[in-house]
Amino acid sequence: MNETIDFGFVLPHWFYWGWLCLMPIVFIILCARKQSAAPVQDENTEPEPSNKITRIIDWISEHTGMFVGFWTINAVFAYGFEVIARYIFNKPTIWVHESCFLLFGMQYLISGAYAYLHGSHVAVDILYNKLPRRGQHGLDIFTSVFSFIFFITLLGTSWRFAMDSLLMKERSVETWQIHYGPVKMTMFIGAVLLLLALISKLYKDIKRFNQLGRGE
Repeated sequence: MNETIDFGFVLPHWFYWGWLCLMPIVFIILCARKQSAAPVQDENTEPEPSNKITRIIDWISEHTGMFVGFWTINAVFAYGFEVIARYIFNKPTIWVHESCFLLFGMQYLISGAYAYLHGSHVAVDILYNKLPRRGQHGLDIFTSVFSFIFFITLLGTSWRFAMDSLLMKERSVETWQIHYGPVKMTMFIGAVLLLLALISKLYKDIKRFNQLGRGE
């Protein structure tokens, strides 16, 4: 006699994608309303060179990082639900683990521009820290050439991966059978955001390099 495992509640695909799109927007709006005043800039902090385009790019990088940052809250509640369902009601889920590891993967891909904006990427600074400030900006300008090559390659490759997945309606091999097209599209979105962040940083490095050369 075959026993059918009762998996209990199964999260619909449409709700998963809809919630990930709308939930962070609601939290960002709520957090913005609670800010009674704009943060005061430290007088000792050197103002960054910028123009309208770089300010728009930095705003996008900042808010996409905030957007995916709120996704972590979903993982906390999802795994809490899994523990209760599995060990108290004996109804293990078929979607919690897969939904969360996909969420963390997409979060990692999209948040790259936010990390780039705040200088949070891992870097080998043995030579960099020994250079004067103008030399550091000059080295950043030089290495940005290689970054452009990498990001443009990533852009083309990720677009091909995403389109192939969408056209074949690729699904996961797990029981939940979530579509992989939107997941792979985040790789392309992340590459676009990184490329924009690199353009903004390159402009700032060039301006600082020239300013320090003039003794400003």
